[in-house]
Amino acid sequence: MARSIHTCFVIVVVIMAVMTSNIDKCDAARHLLQSVPGLPTIPSFPIPSLPPLPSIPTIPTIPTIPGIPTIPTIPGIPKFSMPPLPSLPFGLPTMPSIPFLSPPPSN
Repeated sequence: MARSIHTCFVIVVVIMAVMTSNIDKCDAARHLLQSVPGLPTIPSFPIPSLPPLPSIPTIPTIPTIPGIPTIPTIPGIPKFSMPPLPSLPFGLPTMPSIPFLSPPPSN
């Protein structure tokens, strides 16, 4: 129901806007035609005013309830660090080349 009323209101506003813009064009054409001698005068029409927009209802604020205790904060979990890896004297061992998993090593 509210959606159809809203749609109807939007359609009326659009029609009024189109009519208002066309009346401005008609006023300019009327002024040009009235400046030509010998042509009959064209009566002017009042420009319709747009109806005021309906006000949006305000949402009431939720009152705060006194006496609610605050939630205690959880202490932080200490971060654990890994000891450094032992260094190998000859570096890391080389992996054999597997043809279907990796390209062959370049020469």
